[in-house]
Amino acid sequence: MHKVVLITGGSSGIGKAVGELLLQKGCTVYGTSRNPDRISNSLFPLLMLDVRNTVSIQKTVAEIIEKSGRVDVVINNAGVGITGPVEETPIEEIKNNFETNLFGPIEVMKAVLPVMREQKSGMIINITSIAGYMGLPYRGIYSSSKAALEIITESISMEVKSFGINVVNVAPGDFATNIASGRYHAPVIKGSAYEIPYKNTLKQMNEHVDTGSNPNEMAFAIYQIINEKNPKGHYKIGSFMQRFSIVLKRILPDRIYEKMLMNHYKL
Repeated sequence: MHKVVLITGGSSGIGKAVGELLLQKGCTVYGTSRNPDRISNSLFPLLMLDVRNTVSIQKTVAEIIEKSGRVDVVINNAGVGITGPVEETPIEEIKNNFETNLFGPIEVMKAVLPVMREQKSGMIINITSIAGYMGLPYRGIYSSSKAALEIITESISMEVKSFGINVVNVAPGDFATNIASGRYHAPVIKGSAYEIPYKNTLKQMNEHVDTGSNPNEMAFAIYQIINEKNPKGHYKIGSFMQRFSIVLKRILPDRIYEKMLMNHYKL
C-alpha cells in the first residue's frame, strides 16, 4: 500500500503509533510536531507544523508536495486536552483549545483539499473523541471542540465527495497517551464551589487515561479504514462501555442519561 500520508501531531501517542504502522505497511509518512528538534526517536520524518498557524500549515503541505508530488491521506490528529469547570476556565484557554482542536484541522483541510481535488482522490481522517458525543462534567470545552469537529467533518464530506475525496471521523475512547500531562487543567481553587467535585473528577479522568487502551489498536483501525473501498462517516474505537455510552445517549431520556453520568463521576 504505497500512499503519501500526512499526520499532524505525529511525535507521540496515537499519531506516532499510526505513523509507525503505516510506514511498516509501505506508506511514505510525514509526521508533524510543533518542536520536531526535540524528538530524536522518530522512524519517519517530522516536519515543523503548528496547527494554530496557517502559514506553518501551508508551508508544510507545500514541502510534502515538493518532496512526494502528492498527498493521499491526511490524519488530523494534533489536539489538546482541557479540564475545568466552565465558569472557572479562562476564556484564553477556551479559545486556545478551539484553535487547536477545531480551527487547526479546518485549516489543514483547506490546505490539502486543492491538491486532492487535482488528484481526484484523497482521504482525510479527523481524530475526534467519544467525549465529543456527550457533554461531560469538567470536560465541557474539550467535548464541545471535538463535537464541533465531528459535525464539520460531516459537512465537508458532502461538499467534496464528488471530487473523489473521503472525509471521515474516528472517535477514540481512552488511550494510554500523554494527553493528560499535556492538557490544560484549570486550577482547583481552594474554597471554590467546585473544589471537591472537580478534584475528584480530575483524579478519575487521569486514571482512565493511564489505564487506557494501547495506541496500536487505533493504528490498526486507521490502517483498515484507509484500505476500505467505501469508508463509513463515523468510527468509534474504544472499550465496549465507552461505545455503548453513545447508544445509551440516543435511547435514554435526557435527564436519566445525565443522572447516569453524574453517578459515574460521583457528582
